Amino acid sequence: MASLKEWWHRLGSPRTFYAIAQRAGPWFTGLGVAAIVVALTWGLAFAPPDYQQGNSFRIMYLHVPTAILAQSVYMMLGAAGLVLLVWRMKLADMVIVAAAPFGMSMTALALVTGAIWGKPTWGAWWVWDARTTSMLVQLFLYFGLIALRQAIPREETAGRACAILAVVGTVNIPIIKYSVDWWLTLHQPSTFTLTAAPSMPPEMYLPLLVSVLGFYALFAGLVFARTSNVILDRERSTAWVRALVREQTS
Repeated sequence: MASLKEWWHRLGSPRTFYAIAQRAGPWFTGLGVAAIVVALTWGLAFAPPDYQQGNSFRIMYLHVPTAILAQSVYMMLGAAGLVLLVWRMKLADMVIVAAAPFGMSMTALALVTGAIWGKPTWGAWWVWDARTTSMLVQLFLYFGLIALRQAIPREETAGRACAILAVVGTVNIPIIKYSVDWWLTLHQPSTFTLTAAPSMPPEMYLPLLVSVLGFYALFAGLVFARTSNVILDRERSTAWVRALVREQTS
């Protein structure tokens, strides 16, 4: 138990996280970019058309990964907020600052690609469907997190306020996920799930899987990079950052 507690606090150290991020970040970023390029080329150019939707279904190779990642990022923000409120680890607040803009971008991209998919499928760019509406609520939650951070000048107070909003906002995640089961909606059931066999042939499913994994890897790489920048900014007065700067400039 003591070793687990020691490991937990060591991982929560900005200096330790920075060292890990510098080693792992570029690998995740490179892997993510390569996987996304392969998946989109595979899905857009070589996967067969859907028997009902034709070629319009190909937007799913971008829409599905961004929608999944948008929810996963907010779940991570909620977990980081809980860590900040319970254990008061300042690294958790740094991760929230670094990840929130990426999650907001993924949510916006999911909504845009969903509208592009919905036009030929539903005959309208937007419908007040339970899934699309709850995703729009999530976009507003991301906006709220970023705006709240900028509105409160005191860093520690802003961190706690954003942590509370992040934790409370996770209530929307099960609404997004189960909206197609709880209400009568136009949105189709989940295309990608880990608890059931794929409902599509391998030549259509595999590029989607590669795309999802690629987006997760890219997210990891970008969060490592952005969190590293936040650490350097907030820890600039510490001895280890000053020594790092001197080493890099010498």
